[in-house]
Amino acid sequence: MKSTQAVLEGKDTAIQPALYVSFELGDKGWKLTFSDGRRHPGRFSVAAGEQAGVLECIGRAKARCGLEVTAPVYTCYEAGRDGWWLHRWLKAQGIDNIVVDSASIEVNRHARRAKTDRLDGDKLLQMLIRHRRGERVWSVVHEPSAQAEDERRVHRELQRLSHEGTAHTNRIRSLLVLHNLRPGRVGGRTWAAWWPRYQELVPELLRAEIERECERLVLVRKQMSAIEGQQREQLKLTQQPVVQQLSQLRAIGTCGAWVLTKEIFGWRHFDNRRQLAASIGLAPTPHASGESQREQGISKAGNKRVRWLLVELSWRWLRLQPDSELTQWFNRRFAFGSKRTRRIGIVALARRLAVALWRYVQHGEIPAGATLKPTAA
Repeated sequence: MKSTQAVLEGKDTAIQPALYVSFELGDKGWKLTFSDGRRHPGRFSVAAGEQAGVLECIGRAKARCGLEVTAPVYTCYEAGRDGWWLHRWLKAQGIDNIVVDSASIEVNRHARRAKTDRLDGDKLLQMLIRHRRGERVWSVVHEPSAQAEDERRVHRELQRLSHEGTAHTNRIRSLLVLHNLRPGRVGGRTWAAWWPRYQELVPELLRAEIERECERLVLVRKQMSAIEGQQREQLKLTQQPVVQQLSQLRAIGTCGAWVLTKEIFGWRHFDNRRQLAASIGLAPTPHASGESQREQGISKAGNKRVRWLLVELSWRWLRLQPDSELTQWFNRRFAFGSKRTRRIGIVALARRLAVALWRYVQHGEIPAGATLKPTAA
């Protein structure tokens, strides 16, 4: 049987004297699998987050492999809850590290397969060596700068608080309907007048629970108002030029422009539209084998926040940008179809909208037929 490992023509595939290390990151302990590419893998275990232990293990691994102290070290680990701090620390130690997308790691397709930390570490190590030899074996995650990573916190916290607020209002409504009470908007100005009139109809302990829920709801909305005020202040001081540029287009508000900027347009570089579509999970996934050819839908392998937002913005785009070429394209292809057809079409429109917004941010090219919001006098 021929080897499935690709041999790259015109490249020196010989393994240079170096140490290769894969990390299996756990909550309590880390497992390091190492090799110089010639010997069988060795293994060390350290406590999670123990930086001195990691450096000690790398030194011992070099000695065991007979490498010089100055030999280069190549490491990798799967993207996960540890984020980017380990990557940046390894880089600061002069170690060449990469963070890989765990979904891109090849596995055998048997219905039942063995899976242990030892086997996973060995697999990562093998693929790391192949990657360093020039093979394309997995997807490497792009590293945001420390500032870009920190700036994501604002809109993500705001989204989480919004979900918490919705949970509190739904809980209050569910408790009230147990006694056939159906208020209007929970937590607003009408609620302040409604609740004192009807609270006597609610049993004492249930009333106390509802009031505690209302206190938590008030706290959530207070925190949301503080974050939104911070965003408005930054926009007023023109500290967010990309956000302001995107929000000039009709159908795109400040919140949507903020998410698009912080998640993707503000720090990622794309060479073409295919890279953009792949990064947000809007790339097609064809299945063609023999005479069977079908489309499995979008990959959904990228940034889910941006993908969800673009679908929502696409519906708004149809309503607020009726003369744009994107809207006219959708109307010709999908507007007179079934509900399912329109839902498929809106995802296709989301991909085209993402490309149009990328070109608008990068080159100032306004989407064809689109209009801008009137400037304030």
